[in-house]
Amino acid sequence: MILRDVSEKLEQYFLRIIGGKRKEPGDWFIICVLFVCSRFYRMATQFRIWLYDKRIFRNRSIGCLVVSIGNLTCGGTGKTPVVEVFAKTLSKKGRKVAVLSRGYRSKERSLLTKWRQKFSSRRNEIPPKIVSDGHNLLLDSAYAGDEPYMLASNLKDVVVLVDKDRVKSGLYAIEEYNTDTLILDDGFQYLDLKPHINIMLIDSTDPFGNHHVLPRGILREPIKNLRRADYIFLTKSNGGNHLRHFKHFLRKHNRRAEIIECCHKPQYLEDVYMKHTRKQLDYLRGKKIAALSGIARPESFEDFLRGLGGEVVYTEHYADHHRYRQQEIIDFINRAKSHGAEVALTTEKDAVRMPRLDRRDIPFMFMRIEIDILSGQESFDQCISRICFL
Repeated sequence: MILRDVSEKLEQYFLRIIGGKRKEPGDWFIICVLFVCSRFYRMATQFRIWLYDKRIFRNRSIGCLVVSIGNLTCGGTGKTPVVEVFAKTLSKKGRKVAVLSRGYRSKERSLLTKWRQKFSSRRNEIPPKIVSDGHNLLLDSAYAGDEPYMLASNLKDVVVLVDKDRVKSGLYAIEEYNTDTLILDDGFQYLDLKPHINIMLIDSTDPFGNHHVLPRGILREPIKNLRRADYIFLTKSNGGNHLRHFKHFLRKHNRRAEIIECCHKPQYLEDVYMKHTRKQLDYLRGKKIAALSGIARPESFEDFLRGLGGEVVYTEHYADHHRYRQQEIIDFINRAKSHGAEVALTTEKDAVRMPRLDRRDIPFMFMRIEIDILSGQESFDQCISRICFL
C-alpha cells in the first residue's frame, strides 16, 4: 500500500514536470535527464518497429479478423468509449466479437494459482482472465482492471478477455467462443498480433503533449508513426473549424487514413452505489459540485460539469487508475461538505474502483459518457462495413 502511494506520487510529480505545470529551480536537471532518456527510448522504439518491418521479428495472423484501437500517447484520449461503440456496432451487425485487453494495473494471479493452473490446464498453459463470457460478468474490477470491467459491464454478447499475451487470448477466444472478430484494446503498440485495421485515437484538445516521447513527454512513439493508421479518430472535438490546420498536419504524415471527428457526450448520471438509480443531466444545473477523479485528464471531466450548469466548488485528483480506499472516499465527502457541495461527481471509470460505503451524506454519482460522431459519419460507416465484409 505504501509502495503504491509512493509510486503514484512520483508519477504525478513527473507528469507535472512533463506538462510544464511545475517550474522549480532544480527541475531543469530532471528535465535534462528525462530528455536524454527519451532519446534512447525513441531509438529503442524505432528499432523494435524496424525489426518487425524487416520480418526479423514476426507478427502472427491467427485466422480471425483483428481490429486494433489505440493511440500514440499515454492515456487521456477517451479510448474505452470508442472500443465500446465499435464492439456494440459490430455485434449488432452479426459479428461474434471479443475484446482483448492487457488489463493495465489489474491484480495479478497469486503464484500458487499460477502454478495450479499451469499443471491442471490441458495445454499446460495459463488461460487468460475471462472478464465476461458474453453473458455473465465473471470478475471484479480489481482483478479484471477498471477498463475491461467497464467494457464487460456495458457490452452484451461480447466476450472480454485480459492477458498481456494477446496472441494467446485471441486464440482462446476463437477456440472457446467461436469468435470471428477481435478488438485489441490499446493495441497500436502491440506488434505481435497482425491487425487487419489500425484505428488511432488522438485527443484534439492536446494531441501530442510537448511532442517528446517518454519519459520527457507523453508520446509512446514518434508522431511520424501515425502513418500506420487506417482510420484516425479525433476525440473530444467541438465540431469547430480550428482543426483544419491540425488535419493538414496529420495529412503530412498519413495521406491515406480517413479522419473522423467525435466528441464524448454526457448521457446521464447514475448513483455510484445504487445500480440503475439515474438522474438526467439537468439535475446539475445550479448545483454546487465536488468532483473526484483518477484519470489522465481530469480537466475535461470538470469542464463537462461546468458546461452542464454546475458550480464546481471542490476537486480532488488522483493518479490514473488509482484504486480508492474507503477512508479516502469518506475524507473526500467530508471535505466536499465543508466546501458547501450539494452533490459529489466522479467518472464511470473511477466508480468501478470505489469501495462500498454504507453512509452517504450527499448524493454520490458518476457521469455516463458515450461517443458521438461529429463529422466523418460516412467514413465510420465505411469502416464498420469494411470490417464486416473482410
